[in-house]
Amino acid sequence: MAPKVFTSLFIFIAISSLVAADPDSLQDLCVADKSAGTKVNGFACKEAANVTEADFFFAGLAKPAVINTSVGSVVTTANVEKISGLNTLGVSLSRIDYEAGGLNPPHTHPRATEVIFVLDGELDVGFITTGDKLISKHIKKGDIFVFPKALVHFQKNNGDKPASVISAFNSQLPGTQAIAATLFSATPAVPDNVLTKAFQIGTKEVQKIKSKFGPKS
Repeated sequence: MAPKVFTSLFIFIAISSLVAADPDSLQDLCVADKSAGTKVNGFACKEAANVTEADFFFAGLAKPAVINTSVGSVVTTANVEKISGLNTLGVSLSRIDYEAGGLNPPHTHPRATEVIFVLDGELDVGFITTGDKLISKHIKKGDIFVFPKALVHFQKNNGDKPASVISAFNSQLPGTQAIAATLFSATPAVPDNVLTKAFQIGTKEVQKIKSKFGPKS
């Protein structure tokens, strides 16, 4: 009997670890107290008496963002850093706006799967598996596309009109690592001889690319 119980428990834990992203909440709510000095896997909870409706509200995704980036896209996040009430709830959103020809460069979300819903326009999107297979599709208004957790992915507006999407994540803070920026603007800098070897280019080319990104602030 005992071996069967342990086997069932192991299977349950294994399945849970596959489908879970952020840990489950242990109370109705745990509004983030960002001023607390305590560091946990998430944020400490605000005193219940100090919780208000403002902790659960954000109006920042209603309108397209002003695009003034070199890649022609802007990401507006609605995660726990913007909505304190998302703490421990394991979900968040973003809005991405693209100008004609705009790109959301190759990047990963180490803590979440992403689902996008196209609000306006059309996009060419894709992700790359660990077997180096590109899975890509042209999507348009009303379409949905999924980017599996932690895989490198991108979105490109190849049209002549702006485009916008809403992104949903199964994490309160999915994190983002843009591949090029991560490698060429890290602080301290990734050594040139690492990048020259990895990309099979010369030191001058590496330094030229680094100059375009600059160190992260």
